[in-house]
Amino acid sequence: MPGSLRHLFAAVRVLLVLTVITGIAYPLAITAIAQLPGLKHRADGSMIKAADGHVVGSSLIGQLFTDSNGNPIPTYFQSRPSAAGEGYDPTATSASNLGPESVADTLDDPATKDDESKQSLLTQVCSRSKAVGDLEGVDGRRPYCTAGGVGAVLSVFYRDPGYAGPITKVVSVNEQCPAGPFLASYEGIAVQCATYGDDYAAGKQVLVPGPGKAAGNPVPPDAVTASGSGLDPGISPAYADLQVARVAKARGLDPTVVRRLVDDHVTHRALGFLGEPTVNVVELNLALDKLRTS
Repeated sequence: MPGSLRHLFAAVRVLLVLTVITGIAYPLAITAIAQLPGLKHRADGSMIKAADGHVVGSSLIGQLFTDSNGNPIPTYFQSRPSAAGEGYDPTATSASNLGPESVADTLDDPATKDDESKQSLLTQVCSRSKAVGDLEGVDGRRPYCTAGGVGAVLSVFYRDPGYAGPITKVVSVNEQCPAGPFLASYEGIAVQCATYGDDYAAGKQVLVPGPGKAAGNPVPPDAVTASGSGLDPGISPAYADLQVARVAKARGLDPTVVRRLVDDHVTHRALGFLGEPTVNVVELNLALDKLRTS
């Protein structure tokens, strides 16, 4: 047999052997091991079942507890924001990829029917904190945010290069005309609203401290920022505690009962020092529903 054919048959034999080992035997062995007691639940996706036996989700993937209009359902604890698709979409897991320098919004073109606007990270945090504060009945205002819930950012133009000379124009870059600017004047110059298509990059970017307080703000950071995967089912105990009064009132329950339920669903740090304590919102809300039917 020619040497080239021997090499071909040898390659085919190796391909068949490796296909059987890595493509059939190995997957079957791993599948069998995964079905052993203690491993099966996790291997099957850590599914959660309601009282009637129906699967309602996974303990590893968060869910939105909102109505068809995107409004929070008062009787449920709310998850943290999600940047995965329309929210907690496993097929579009992602982060916002926005950083601390993202403070200027992208404005909408009024000449088109579609909304091309895009919020900066600062405005997202401001609007989310305001919404949580309004929902929970607390002061959700944050520093460098306007009362309307957008980033309090000015573009200040000077007469001379290098931001020298007198100020000639001041624009609130996140408040599109005809909105009224959050600040009437800046250093004696009237503040203007922003106009789509105008370039404000040449101005000096100034963040204006707002009425919100940095220390002691009742709205915790995880209530206004999305997780890296967009699928994180957990929130901080602080955010869960903030929602207790609202959930208890909406369900007609004693707040002490709801708070005890939250405490029962706190997952503490791994090995006592890794990570942060969390509360699984999906499991907590399911426990609430079971409490109602029991």
